[in-house]
Amino acid sequence: MKGLYSLGAWVPRVANGCWVAPNAAVVGNVVMEEGSSVWFGATVRGDNVEPITIGRKTNVQDGAVLHADAGVPLTIGEGVTIGHQAMLHGCSIGDNTLIGIGATVLNHSSIGKNCVVGAHCLIPENKSIPENSLVVGAPGKVVRQLSDEQIKGLKAGAQHYVENSSFFKEALKLIDDDNGGGDDGGGRDKGDVPRSKI
Repeated sequence: MKGLYSLGAWVPRVANGCWVAPNAAVVGNVVMEEGSSVWFGATVRGDNVEPITIGRKTNVQDGAVLHADAGVPLTIGEGVTIGHQAMLHGCSIGDNTLIGIGATVLNHSSIGKNCVVGAHCLIPENKSIPENSLVVGAPGKVVRQLSDEQIKGLKAGAQHYVENSSFFKEALKLIDDDNGGGDDGGGRDKGDVPRSKI
């Protein structure tokens, strides 16, 4: 699978049903549990004794960065959505939580299950967020509890990424001059391919 890199004795452990985008980097001491995915341009750098664990059906979206320090593992639960360009460092993320676009969660912090950490939110070191919380701001503050309907929506969002990663695994093809790129001579670009409805 493209995007996977060993680092000395550390080799990513990738379960069945996972997908890693070809230009993502999953390096070293990383565990990807069943159905998890790492998307375009994301970096998961496991370069010390502390593992980075990505739970079942969790998605790490485009441009996100995940790292851990010695003594400070990074653990992400099941059905978690890590939004575009989020930064997670040595923290713990509970099941069915959404980390918003560009949010940052720092060492020794923990986010409970069924939470939303808003876009560009900053969770400083040693912060604990209770389950079912909506958190916004820099530094992040709990502003209210999520409704049952909103919690169901988090599960649906994570499941969408499981399904979409299966589609990408089967349908994504590199377009170049050797396998279909360029003009076909009839004025039609061979790179014009049907768009996904997903």
